[in-house]
Amino acid sequence: MTPGSGPMPRDEGPIRVLIADDQALVRTGFRMILEIEPDLEVVGEVVDGAQAVEAAHALAPDVVLMDVRMPRMDGISATRAITDDPVATGRVVMLTTFDLDEYVYDALQAGASGFLLKDVPPELLVAGIRAVHAGDSLLAPAVTRRMIETFVARPRATASPSVLASLTDREREVLALVARGRTNGEIARELYVSETTVKTHIGRLLAKLGARDRVQAVIIAYETGLAHGGW
Repeated sequence: MTPGSGPMPRDEGPIRVLIADDQALVRTGFRMILEIEPDLEVVGEVVDGAQAVEAAHALAPDVVLMDVRMPRMDGISATRAITDDPVATGRVVMLTTFDLDEYVYDALQAGASGFLLKDVPPELLVAGIRAVHAGDSLLAPAVTRRMIETFVARPRATASPSVLASLTDREREVLALVARGRTNGEIARELYVSETTVKTHIGRLLAKLGARDRVQAVIIAYETGLAHGGW
């Protein structure tokens, strides 16, 4: 492959994972966990954000495990660069040592599809990677609550509500519930519909908003003021 030529086409196969962390012990531990899974493949390890951006462009991994704090370029800046790169199409999962991380909102706004603690049990790490690759998000209610707290301290709306103009009333209602951290099952019970119907609404509103996943949809809900009610 010549520099800047982008990744070579590949057949459908294992979920390709790139690990970006400046701690060798963390990288080794994750690699050991992932390599025993037949449907997962570690395609690279990097030690800082700048290398993560280069590797994501060259290798086109499906999922990038990205440490928040790294030298040269932090994980948030690297995530923004990767999600803005049309070649690096993988989803980014942020890795953090602390559950109460002050960078949660900035990372999600940069395009991260969720968060995992570095001491996550192996089975949850594997399940999380599979879920993100399938298009779901790792946005726990605790993370959603921190986003709410962040927006309480910020202006109520930073984007025009017109962004939501293409949504039906029911789709707005579903989006508002997603933004409050509700699961599909909880939304179904609250609206007296099936989970399949909820998934259909979510799929349609993601397409209309041009959102990559639920995380981006939640960001839009807060930035337009929808999550604060009053629509």
